[in-house]
Amino acid sequence: MLKPTYPIETARLLLRPYTMDDLDGLHDFHSRPDVVRYLYWDARTRDETKAALQTKIGQAEFNEENDTLCIAAELRDTGALVGDMYLFWRSKEHRQGEIGFVFHPDHHGRGLATEASREILRLGFEELGLHRIYGRCDARNSASAKLMERLGMRREAHLVENEIFKGEWSDELVFAMLRREWR
Repeated sequence: MLKPTYPIETARLLLRPYTMDDLDGLHDFHSRPDVVRYLYWDARTRDETKAALQTKIGQAEFNEENDTLCIAAELRDTGALVGDMYLFWRSKEHRQGEIGFVFHPDHHGRGLATEASREILRLGFEELGLHRIYGRCDARNSASAKLMERLGMRREAHLVENEIFKGEWSDELVFAMLRREWR
């Protein structure tokens, strides 16, 4: 259904499929407790990162509903892996998708996540033909909430203590954008 033409170039990034050569770079930030604080997994060992990477390698295109597109974000000038981008195809009938992103803290504050996320939204709206893309984050994750606001996504919900997350009740924020708002 969607096989992006890779690499996708932005001003400072190359967005591309993962390869096994990404193991060291991915492990460098997936192994950090501060990075995974608000993610559904704990800091990963090298073997856990390798297993996750092997899955990501097979997720470079969409073939059917419920597929996940995993894209590596690397700096154009150095080739360093700085981000981990996701687009989930949630519903074919309702043309819904979900965006996700994880960036190495050494590269925070430079607008790289915004730059990469804009391309993920473009893929979803312009190439996959989605009607609505949403993003979710723990309400304590102010950096992710601010990123979705910078992208022009509207806050649609604040779910109070909607799940037990890593052993404690947590709130969840939901942001979304419609295709007509993207244009």
